[in-house]
Amino acid sequence: MITTLSVPVGTIRSFGAFGPKYEVGKLLRPLEDGDWMIEVVLVETGEKTEYRLTHINNDPKAA
Repeated sequence: MITTLSVPVGTIRSFGAFGPKYEVGKLLRPLEDGDWMIEVVLVETGEKTEYRLTHINNDPKAA
């Protein structure tokens, strides 16, 4: 069975309800627990970092 992975690339989200905003980037690598590591870019600083897809999917879209 093939599972389609949905990554909201280019969307702006925030870390939790009141956290900093970030832009969702590209897939980086699969993790052993079945999750994926995704590149994100912090909107305020331009800093790139890595974040789990499950966390991204739980974070709200930024207003």
